[in-house]
Amino acid sequence: MRHIVWDWNGTLFHDIDAVVGATNLVFEPYGIAAYDADGFRAVYTRPIWAAYERMLGRPLNDGEWERLDLGFHEHYHRLMLECGLTADAVGALEAWSATGNGQSLLSMWTHDRLGPKVAEFGIDHHFSRIDGLGILSSSAGHSGGRQTSGGHKADSMVAHIAALGIDPENVLVIGDSLDDAHAAQHVGARAVLYTGGMTSRTDLHALGVPVVDSLTEALNHA
Repeated sequence: MRHIVWDWNGTLFHDIDAVVGATNLVFEPYGIAAYDADGFRAVYTRPIWAAYERMLGRPLNDGEWERLDLGFHEHYHRLMLECGLTADAVGALEAWSATGNGQSLLSMWTHDRLGPKVAEFGIDHHFSRIDGLGILSSSAGHSGGRQTSGGHKADSMVAHIAALGIDPENVLVIGDSLDDAHAAQHVGARAVLYTGGMTSRTDLHALGVPVVDSLTEALNHA
């Protein structure tokens, strides 16, 4: 591999506590018991509104999705301020930079928030390109509207690879979700999935791509 495309949320950025915390706060008025990380992964699916219906045990009412999604993001953007990088993120980025090969960042988080957050951690110099939602795609990220997600990141991956001007056969995508693997497969790149995000290990393994417990381990597949 000559280039790594990293995912942000749940991969380089360890935000599972913020995601679970925001979800618990949104569903607290419904009387639903709070989830821990493993409990949340057990009910999580994409699109996210389908996970919400799974949590509620019923279809969402008209306008309910929009209220839940807005509430989630309000809580998430507050709770994420307490989150940091994944434990070995800096080491993995530095190790790959030392090989002389390239790396970039592609996220479905909004670009106007992504860029400053990456710079805040002082790791932006590792990436030849940083793309978030609103730069390469008009599709939705966490929310995704009441439509099926999965194609969104694939479309953004196409544009990201094109902007980099590299052969996808030389690309390894490292992420934490099924979307990351689907996006890699869509462009003809390889994928490694990390277990620190929202998706359960069982679901990650179901795709037949390598699954790892650390970002350093992911580099072994490059």
